[in-house]
Amino acid sequence: MDPLTQIRLTRELVDIDSTTGREGEAGEFLARTLRSLGYTVETQDVTPGRFNVLATIDPPDVVFSTHFDCVPPFFNSREEDGRLHGRGSCDAKGTLVAQIAACERLRANGETRVGLLFVVGEERGSDGAALANTIANGSRYLIDGEPTDNRLGIATRGVYRARLAAAGRAAHSSQPHLGVSAIEKLVDTIVALRGVDWPDDADLGRTFYTVGLISGGVAPNVIPPAAECEVMFRTVGPGHELRKLLDRHVGSDVTVEDILEVPPVRLTTVPGLDSAVFSFTTDIPLLDRWGAPLLCGPGSVTLAHTADEYVEITALHQAVDRYQYLAESLRRSGA
Repeated sequence: MDPLTQIRLTRELVDIDSTTGREGEAGEFLARTLRSLGYTVETQDVTPGRFNVLATIDPPDVVFSTHFDCVPPFFNSREEDGRLHGRGSCDAKGTLVAQIAACERLRANGETRVGLLFVVGEERGSDGAALANTIANGSRYLIDGEPTDNRLGIATRGVYRARLAAAGRAAHSSQPHLGVSAIEKLVDTIVALRGVDWPDDADLGRTFYTVGLISGGVAPNVIPPAAECEVMFRTVGPGHELRKLLDRHVGSDVTVEDILEVPPVRLTTVPGLDSAVFSFTTDIPLLDRWGAPLLCGPGSVTLAHTADEYVEITALHQAVDRYQYLAESLRRSGA
């Protein structure tokens, strides 16, 4: 695949709205494109209208993988000043096409024991990856693609997501002694979280968190009878350690409900390549049957999910070189 075709194909994929839950059209585009290139393509239904895509020539020793869902809001591609803009250009459709281009190079060199696994749902709980793990086909290595500035990952943080809920008693706001404010209970708890000594790790650093969603109350003149928030932790160790700390500091006024846990991961590296620790989470923990994991991809995570997401076009081309090198190195090592 020549560089112009790589960018054209990337733009065509970016221009399909595949925000999580709407991946069907993009999946059909990928399956159709890969079949036209001569791959054997299997699709795996995840939920109605959403499916993973697996493409192979021969049984693969090395599998490239990434996701093709994106965060909202969707916006189309454009090229400007050496950059490719558009939702998913950085996270992770540019990566996906670079992986296809690398596979094409490897095939041209006679290497057919590489495969492609593209999944849905990474941005909202990784339901695609969890199901893809059930069809693992004996590969020795999984090269997952996320924006790492084309560096290899040494380790990634995990995720622990919890819902905190407070119950109160409704009353007329002119009679506050008759009510109990659930919002005030919840706010007190959120403030208390700031003083907790969260776990840390020599490589990954200290656990941090974001209160990403909060809701409560019924009207300005009513003492709020209910309130809740969702907290997203970027973890460096087991989620049960965080749950114990939450239970200890939240107290009896607020309940804690587990929503999602994805563990941190230590990754396979290749000598001589730039590497780094990354604070985001990937599908890798849910694809553990696909072989020893590596992480690498074009673009910066600081540009992912932003209002003007973009990736440098040179980085997309460099990613093809990097993926080819990784696959060849792994194969030479005895894959």
